Amino acid sequence: MKLRINHRQAEPKAYQAMLKLESYVHDSGLEPKLVEYIKIRASQLNGCAFCLDMHTTDLRKMGESEQKMHLIAAWRETPWFTPEERAALALTEAVTRIGEAGVPDALYEEVRQHFDEQQYAALIMAIITINGWNRIAISTGMFPGCFEA
Repeated sequence: MKLRINHRQAEPKAYQAMLKLESYVHDSGLEPKLVEYIKIRASQLNGCAFCLDMHTTDLRKMGESEQKMHLIAAWRETPWFTPEERAALALTEAVTRIGEAGVPDALYEEVRQHFDEQQYAALIMAIITINGWNRIAISTGMFPGCFEA
């Protein structure tokens, strides 16, 4: 595999802008493991190996079990995700696949049962940010380990 371009070097201002979005998500008050579930689920849907590798590694460092981590793709089929996590994962899928059905009112209402207005906005930004990273990684040919010397 070969990296097409190093976007960090090719357009450092754009890279810094993405890092600012990432910093916002980090400081948004969302539970860190929940943010990683969002990143992993969107990356699964988008087929981003680079981001999947990064965020499963991060989640593992947070102490998440391998078993639960492997079931993120099938979260509806296991009782191990809380109602809040389920709502966030459903929203992740809807926003990532926004062109298919938008974000239905019923899903919005479900998410708002667990998250206030500020948290809802933070969830949307977390989902948008990882989708942006996925699109950068895939279109530039990033793969796990591509930046290692």
